[in-house]
Amino acid sequence: MLDGTAIKTFTEYLDKGTVRTVVFEDSFGGTAEAAGAFADAIRSSNVETEVRGQCMAACAYAFLAGRTHRFGDGFQVNGVLLPVAARPSASELAMRWRGGEVHKTLAEFSPSSTTPAVTSPGAAGTAELGTGPVKDNWQPDHGVLFTASPTLFGRIYNAFYCDGTQGRDFTKCERLSDADPFKLGVLTP
Repeated sequence: MLDGTAIKTFTEYLDKGTVRTVVFEDSFGGTAEAAGAFADAIRSSNVETEVRGQCMAACAYAFLAGRTHRFGDGFQVNGVLLPVAARPSASELAMRWRGGEVHKTLAEFSPSSTTPAVTSPGAAGTAELGTGPVKDNWQPDHGVLFTASPTLFGRIYNAFYCDGTQGRDFTKCERLSDADPFKLGVLTP
């Protein structure tokens, strides 16, 4: 869980200059602010990132900050769930997670004082400017899920849109066609 409590220690390790690859293993969430902090530390140290198992929400954005980002080898199913506020169109998918676009996408989930209102499905109402803190609209289990499953003939890559109602049962997510994680920049060769 990337909740920000370990960011100082994490940054100290990266500052030593001996880390080449940051490996995320079965990380199931965190906050948008923590995602940004971990991503900034990874980006500034120019390290590679790797996922072994599942990498959801905050982990996914920190993962994308690596110089290169890949799935780990082995017999496990690897998956990255990138939160989205709404189902992306095909054209949005093509550029959403490349370069500076990652920061813009992450900004959708970061509460800011310039945002007039944010509504979360299932939340009780909206937070309006001047009436207290803006609520974070980061939804667990809601986003675009990229998976890699091992087979006898190599790995099979799939992409799904999950609306959050499926919980952790990702078999109930909608399969996205032509959403190759390598073409979209989610994984690098």
